[in-house]
Amino acid sequence: MTRRVGELGAAALRQALAGPGLRLRTGPFVYCLRSRLEGVAEGLAAMYADFPLSDSPLADFHLTVDRMPGLRGHWRPQVNAWLDGFAPFVPLPLEHGYALLEWAMNFCVAGCAHHYLMLHAACLERDGRALILPGAPGSGKSTLTAALMLAGWRLLSDEITLIDRDSGALLGLGRPVSLKNASLDVIRERAPAGRMGRVAHDTHKGSVGHLRPSADSVAQVDRAARAAQIVFPRWSAGAATEWREHDRAEAFEILARNGFNYSLLGRLGFELVEGLIETCGAWHLRYSELDEALPALERLLQEGRP
Repeated sequence: MTRRVGELGAAALRQALAGPGLRLRTGPFVYCLRSRLEGVAEGLAAMYADFPLSDSPLADFHLTVDRMPGLRGHWRPQVNAWLDGFAPFVPLPLEHGYALLEWAMNFCVAGCAHHYLMLHAACLERDGRALILPGAPGSGKSTLTAALMLAGWRLLSDEITLIDRDSGALLGLGRPVSLKNASLDVIRERAPAGRMGRVAHDTHKGSVGHLRPSADSVAQVDRAARAAQIVFPRWSAGAATEWREHDRAEAFEILARNGFNYSLLGRLGFELVEGLIETCGAWHLRYSELDEALPALERLLQEGRP
């Protein structure tokens, strides 16, 4: 029977992280995670309790998040992340250790998983139909994603939409939703107690925290979905909820520009994005109130119009 992170207990979790590594499976990927940082262990216990462990000695990514060696690890202590011994990030303050782990896990997938087309977009599913939410920082994408998941939608990813190169199906990661600044308070009011992790303040993105994925999102992470609608959200303070159909050519261009590896895949990348544009509705959503946007998104998925 597959063991879960939450079944390990605090001592066993810390022992695995400090020793051979915690082999964590999230969607199609297995991470071997190592860290001696208390904040990393606490974050994994809080955010990944429902995730399965892998019994395989193999892992897709070997990732270490730990103190910098020498004085930088002790005087005004700093941490860094190493992927197979390579450090792609600059050192950060000790209290940013768990946030760095999440960023580094994203980096692993976005930089290496080229057997999928990867879009910088959130993805959720309801009744077998998936919604893709591309969005630049500040667009309200992650806030909308978190609210939809809390309303019962199945989270595939808040950051990287994976598209199978052969079937065009959408695959899930089910990992925590990253929230920043004002979004933290908005979602904290909606989230059940204990679902929000600790907040890292004064990062290069401001204040950053994470929302634990729903148990259903984790349990069904291996179930592929079919894209039905693409919505480009834009949060605007005080704005009335406004919808308009997106120009298809412009939607194609935005999706391609948001592809982590669109250019690398060449013709195949073009054909996969073209398939999305041909089979999905494309919409622009301007909103300020989640309680107006969420019912409209439900209608969009069920009826084809908001």
